[in-house]
This record gives sequence, structure tokens and C-alpha cells, in this order.
Amino acid sequence: MKSPKVVFVCQECGAQSPKWTGKCAECGAWNSLVEERAADPTVQAAGHRYANLGTTSSAKLYTEVEASQADRLSSGIGEFDRVLGGGIVPGSLVLLGGEPGIGKSTLLLQAAAHFARDIGPVLYASGEESEHQIKSRGDRLGVGQAPLYLLSETCIERILEEIARLKPALVIVDSVQTVWSAKFQSAPGSVGQVREAATQFLFAAKGQNVPTILVGHVTKDGSLAGPKILEHVVDTVLSFEGERHHSHRVVRAVKNRFGAVSELGVFEMTGTGLKAVPNPSKLFLSERATGIPGSAVLCCVEGSRPLLVEVQALVSTSTYGNARRMAVGIDQSRLSLLLAVLEKRAGLSLAGDDVYVNIAGGMSIEEPAADLSVVAAVASSVRNRGVPPSTAMFGEVGLSGEVRGIPYAPLRIREAVQLGFTRIVMPSANVDPSDTTIGECELVGVRTVAEALDCL
Repeated sequence: MKSPKVVFVCQECGAQSPKWTGKCAECGAWNSLVEERAADPTVQAAGHRYANLGTTSSAKLYTEVEASQADRLSSGIGEFDRVLGGGIVPGSLVLLGGEPGIGKSTLLLQAAAHFARDIGPVLYASGEESEHQIKSRGDRLGVGQAPLYLLSETCIERILEEIARLKPALVIVDSVQTVWSAKFQSAPGSVGQVREAATQFLFAAKGQNVPTILVGHVTKDGSLAGPKILEHVVDTVLSFEGERHHSHRVVRAVKNRFGAVSELGVFEMTGTGLKAVPNPSKLFLSERATGIPGSAVLCCVEGSRPLLVEVQALVSTSTYGNARRMAVGIDQSRLSLLLAVLEKRAGLSLAGDDVYVNIAGGMSIEEPAADLSVVAAVASSVRNRGVPPSTAMFGEVGLSGEVRGIPYAPLRIREAVQLGFTRIVMPSANVDPSDTTIGECELVGVRTVAEALDCL
């Protein structure tokens, strides 16, 4: 009898090799090749899993296709619905990834309980916990008498059988890396198993019009574990972020076919589960010390949501010859660029000083609108003069020292006014000359970094 063919598959990119090598030739990952048995093509030819995918074999004219607008289903958690684009779309496949212990299972169990009470039965399939463990957490979260079905199973064929039998309104699988198929000899979590599981759940979600949420593991660098095809197959990719030493958690939409990308939802971890934070600006500014040098308030926008966060900076004389630059919450290279602009365009000497910049509360800001607040916080620490506590700011700083205009200025201004700020320093390109005040708030337009520092 002929022995089955053996291939070595990279667990990072899915590339195959006839023999083991220490480094993947495709993606360059070290020690990522794992031995797997190749599938027999004669077995798959008889009944291929893609054979009955489509219902029509002829192409349709674009104008003849009828567009159907399905009503979104609410998960019962407003912040979670916001990230999804307004609710759960029937037949969609959602992937939620995050660090271990961040609260993924807690959030989905709460959403499953609300969904079961308001919409219909929910199937919660877990390959990492038993029914008793899920029940004990549910009692702490107050699930109650919701029609929530628990299934402790890792075989995908049995999970699909339960979906066909129960016909639930929502399916949650925790997690996709623990699910395995009897068609493959490889271990759960391998490239072949993850690809097969994602494909089968996609067919079940689209074919039965059942929304499905998959929980995904992440690697040590923060990216989703498994092949990249996992992110391409699903409709929505959500990232669950947060610091272990902070109580708040953030859910971001990395990919969304039914809504805006980079949408943000803020939660607070409590003893009874995750609670939605309707006004995250108050949460991030609740412990801000007013009048202290090195502190500035930034008006940022995440997705369609405006947020006010505190940017902190500390400039101290370097003890050794090499000055240190450290940034938490912003890009390190962006900080070096802004320090060079301060030295060249504003006349601040920072070559021999250690500079530390932090976004208070554990937030991460990627948009260039944070440049002006970082510059203001650093200059405030250097000159040992605090920024007025009722002043907020936003703006992008260029290499020539100019302050450039940014989008969503009215959203930022409205959020700052609602929280009681009376002065906003912003790019002059975003200020209407005929309207420099909104209520009791003064809008100050600046063109250069030096002009902004003089105003502050």
C-alpha cells in the first residue's frame, strides 16, 4: 500500500514545501514549517466541497440584479453594534481577535444573552471551555433564562450538525483555532484546519442566512494567528484591545464590508462584565491634572467618533551622552520627526534631553491630527509652563513647521464644546473667518508651530 504523501506547510503564510527547512522561502518566518499529510485528490474529486456552492451558472447583467437591504439585528450592546456598523447583518461572518484574557468570551457571552432574549435562540460552541465553566461565567454576568444553547465541541462536522438541527438566529464559535475537521490529519490550529473551518462556517452562514461570530487567537506581535486567508474570507474583522492595568477595553473594526472601517467601541471591565461607555472622553480625562506642565488635550477622531484624550510629555536632562526618546500610544518615528521640527522651526534645544511622551489611559493614536498636541506638551514641559486647562487642540505639523488642516473638524469642535472647553487651537484652514466662536468657545486658527506655541 502506498504511503500518504507528506508536505511541510508554513503556519504563517500557508506555503508548502516537499521537505523541512528552517526558514520559509515565501514569508521568511523561522521554524514555521509543520509536517502535514496532503489530501488525496482522488477522494476529493468525487464530491468536491465547492461543487454545490452556486445556485446559478450563468452571468447576470448588473442592472438586472435586485439589491436587497436586510435589517440589521441588534446585539443588545450599543458599543458593539456601533463597531459592526449599526448591528449584526444576517448571514455575515465576523472574526473577533484579541489578547488572551482581554475579555473576548465575556463580551460575546453578554451579546449572546441579549440577542437570545430579543431576537432568537443562540448557539455558543466553545472548544476551550466546558458547559459548566461557561455557565458559571454566565451566572456572574446575569444571563438568566435566555434561550442560549451551549456546546462544548471542537469537531466542525458536529457543530454544523447542531446548527442544522437547532436553526439558531446566531452562532458563536470560540475559537476557530481549536476547531478541527475529520477530512485532515493535521492538528487543530494548523493552516489547513483553520482554512477548512473558516470556509465551512462561511458556507453555513451564507447558505442558511445565519450570522456567525468566530473568535481568533493573536500572535505575540498582536496580529491574528493563522493564514491571511482567514481575514479575507470573513466579512468583518474586529480587534479587541486594552491594557491589563486599565479598566477600559477598545473594540476596533479593522475590516468591515457592511460599515465604516476604524470604527471604535469603548467598554469598561467591571466585576459583572463589560459595560459600554457612551462618553469615553470623560473616562479618559477623568484623572487629568490641570495646570501641570507637559499636559495637553487632543481632539481626535476614531472612525466616526470624536474623542478627547490627554497627551503627556516629560523632558528631562540626559544623564548619559545619548538622549532617549520613548513614546507610548503614538508612533516612535513620528515623535522623532516632531522633535526635529521643534528644534529647527521653534528654536527649542532638545538634543541633549530625554523626551518621554504618553497617551494617558492606554489609548493608541495613529492619525496625524495628534501632532500639534504632542508639540504643545513637549514645549510645555521644556519651558515648565502649563497649558491652560480649558484649551484643547488638534492639527497636523509639516516638516517646514506649518500646521495643516485635517478632516472632521466640526466633530472635534462639537465634542470639545460639550465637555466645557472654552478655547480650541486648530489649523487656520479649518477655521471659518466669519465664525471664530461657537457659544462660549473661541476658535484660534494658527499657521505655524511657532504661532501655535505663542497662542498657548
